[in-house]
Amino acid sequence: MLLNGGDISAYSTTGAAQTAQIVAREPGTVMAGGDLTDSGTADQLANCYDPTWGQFKGRTKPILGNHDYLTANAKPTFDYFGPVLPPGKGYYSFDQAGWHIVVLNSNCSEVGGCQAGSAQERWLRADLAAHPTRCTLAQYHHPLFSSGGRQSSNVRPLFQALYEAGAEIVINGHNHQYERFAPQDPSGVADPARGIREFVVGTGGRSLQSSFPDPAANSEVKNGRTFGVLKLTLSPASYTWQFLPVAGATFTDSGTGTCH
Repeated sequence: MLLNGGDISAYSTTGAAQTAQIVAREPGTVMAGGDLTDSGTADQLANCYDPTWGQFKGRTKPILGNHDYLTANAKPTFDYFGPVLPPGKGYYSFDQAGWHIVVLNSNCSEVGGCQAGSAQERWLRADLAAHPTRCTLAQYHHPLFSSGGRQSSNVRPLFQALYEAGAEIVINGHNHQYERFAPQDPSGVADPARGIREFVVGTGGRSLQSSFPDPAANSEVKNGRTFGVLKLTLSPASYTWQFLPVAGATFTDSGTGTCH
């Protein structure tokens, strides 16, 4: 099981404390989806992130966001998580429940770019080739597709490599809202047979963005008013998803999918 949430911890909101209550009651690997604090300082990690999502550090796989890089090449965040976050890179992979899971660093300028032929893109293609599992999921901070107006074309080469390898799911944050897309190709064309289903889960605790000013094709569900966590239950040939709202909220989203 994976518990996903990005854009987590800020001094200006109690959202992280609320979503941490969800994570505390749910077993599984915690995917902390980037922008873990306001500006990536050691003080913010110690006093804002650590008392909330930091409780689950031992089962957390971190993803780096742009706010994490506002301090010293994200060094405090690298230091906080230690060996689980490869120094200077922030991209890595692991296997779980018959799935291959890839964590990428979409802060492209910080890692030598995300373009075809870049070090990270070459690493991704080699990693996917070395792990030809039936089911593959990738997570990185900046979404290629979003109705929230903050999509990033820089990550298209990474999405392309994942698509060519037959990946099922991409999970992002950056926009402080929840959005789910139907399976699509890297150009945003619906592709029910081979497409990747993208989730934007920037609902971990930072102030929410309720508007969706740039409606995107293939968007199936949108909500920008509810803090929460996306729970993914992985099986060897399929998956289920469920958006878990914080106490007192009613929005949810759920469904199932199969691997290619």
